[in-house]
This record gives sequence, C-alpha cells and structure tokens, in this order.
Amino acid sequence: MAIRQISKSLQARHSPLADTFVQLDVLNSHDVSDEYFPSFAAMVERHGHSALKASAPEILQVNVGKLCNQTCSHCHVDAGPDRKEVMGKDIMEKCLSFIATQSIKTVDITGGAPELHPHFKWFVESCRALDCEVIHRCNLTIIFSNPKYHLLPEFFAAQNLHLVCSLPHFNKLRTDAQRGEGVFDDSIRALKRLNAVGYGMENSGLILDLVHNPSGAFLPGDQADLEKEFKQQLFRKYGITFNQLFTITNLPISRFLEYLIEADNYSHYMQLLIEAFNPQTLSGLMCRNTISISWDGFIYDCDFNQMLDLKINSPHQHISDVLSESLPGREIVVNQHCYGCTAGAGSGCGGALV
Repeated sequence: MAIRQISKSLQARHSPLADTFVQLDVLNSHDVSDEYFPSFAAMVERHGHSALKASAPEILQVNVGKLCNQTCSHCHVDAGPDRKEVMGKDIMEKCLSFIATQSIKTVDITGGAPELHPHFKWFVESCRALDCEVIHRCNLTIIFSNPKYHLLPEFFAAQNLHLVCSLPHFNKLRTDAQRGEGVFDDSIRALKRLNAVGYGMENSGLILDLVHNPSGAFLPGDQADLEKEFKQQLFRKYGITFNQLFTITNLPISRFLEYLIEADNYSHYMQLLIEAFNPQTLSGLMCRNTISISWDGFIYDCDFNQMLDLKINSPHQHISDVLSESLPGREIVVNQHCYGCTAGAGSGCGGALV
C-alpha cells in the first residue's frame, strides 16, 4: 500500500500524534497492538552489549526549523508550510560558539527546508569561516519554489557544501506519492541545475548525494544495488549524475507512525524491525558521535530523539549551558523507535551502517 498524500502537518490537523507523549505511549504500550515487543534496551543487552555510550561529539546536527515548502507524508519532523518554528539567530550564535570551542569539524544542517530560514546563508558562511565541512540537507524542490531561490545552486557551490538531497525513487509515481504531486519533476530540474554548476560531476569536488527511503512498511533494499540502479536510470533518462545513494529506514514516529496505524501495519512493521535487529550496527549508530540541536536550542542524541522530545541524559540540556565534559561517555537515550536504525544493514543520516 502506497503512502497517501496529505496537505497539512499533524499539528495543523490537531492530530493526537502531534503530541510526542502520545507517540511514545503508542511505541511503549498495547494501545495499537496486542503483541508484545521487547524493549530496545533489553534487545541490546540480550546481544551482549551494555547501555549505549556516546563518544565526544564530532558532528553537530542543527535543525534550523520546521518550516518547509513541502508536506511529505513520511516526514518524521512533521514539517510543512504551516509550521512556523524557526531557530533564533541567538541560538545560531550559541551553536557557532560551541563549534569553535569544541573543535567540531562537521556541521549537518537540516529542517524543514533550511533555505527558508532568514539567516540560512549567514549561518552557512559562518560555519565555513570556522573551517567546518557543512552537510546541507536539501529537498531539491526549494530551488524552484520561488525566484529568490533560483541561485541557490551557485551559493551551494561557492560555499562547497556537501549536499544530501531527497529523492525517494527514480520513478515519478513513487516519488510523488510520498512527497507530493509535481515533486519528482521539480527534483529532476533541480538535479540538472546542480549538475550544471558542478555538483556530482567527476573531479569537481562538489559532492551530491541522494537519499532513498521506502514508500511503505518495509525495509530499504541493498544500498549498493540501489545506488547502481539509481545511477543507471537517472543518467539514461535525464543525464543526471551524483556521488552516493544513502538508504534510510523509515522510523515509526510522527507522520509515518500515523500511516502505519491508519494502514493497520504498525504491528507488522514493528515486528519486521525487531526480527531484522542487527547488533553489528550498534558501533556505527549516528548517536555515538553526533549531537542534534533543535530549533529552540535543546540537545538530543539524534534527530529522531529530537522529534520525540527525548533530550540527552545530562543535567545540562540546552546549547546555552551545555558542559563539554558532560557529553563524552553519557548514556544514550533509547526507545522503541531505535529499532529502525538497527534493522538489517542499519540506517543513519549517512545511509546503511554495515
């Protein structure tokens, strides 16, 4: 069953699932399913591992807000045009101070659509001035959403941003079913523009990676095989080239959780994730070396924990008062959604883990 298109966020529709407490209750109770699902923490311990511990942060992922030009039916952020939360410049400045004092080498900017933030370009330039690699997560369609964004590819190239762009599939129907009507065509136009300024081209140094996530209640296929197929299809049909394909598993939170419940697939999907649990993925989880900052400055072990409001295990949970010595060695906060990152080949912001 394909994911249905929607036009408003959970929050705008006043859905009970807009409340993170309700989502966590679903994940940890029998309200939706009569089946028993072992806790993720117990599963980790069963496979001979103690509680997951974080190392010193190497990557700072900054979610600059939930405002977006799209309302994708799988979105774990519940982003959309009706979401007005954006990071204040004062919080951005605190992030920059943290980057400088902690010698962070990689900043991962996400949203929403980060380009809609009024201080997006300033923040990017400030991060680059601190000699950071900047990963920018772009939905592609933003480039043609308004004439003032038409020159974004040139800005990306001038700043040598590492682009990670969403393209669920090389098939138009599959992509539009997940992200909205017309998204595929605009994404292809955007990819051609990015190729034109050098992104994804051999020896250009401008990295263009794509992200694939399934359009239903199943795990993504083999990343290497899918990358080969994406490259063949996109080049043959459109002359488009890119660097790598990242496969990411849909986690059972936010709008994807809503889809699972409505499609009566929640129990099936949770069982699928649990049966595919792979202990070899644990060492490569993104929560090990990444911290995630929300639009209002709170600190999380990962972007998914952020969307469930599961703050880090520390008395200092805001970027304004975080103590660097409290970050390494802390116990990572886990819950049932974590099965999504450890299923099969694993999943993180950089794709498969094993």
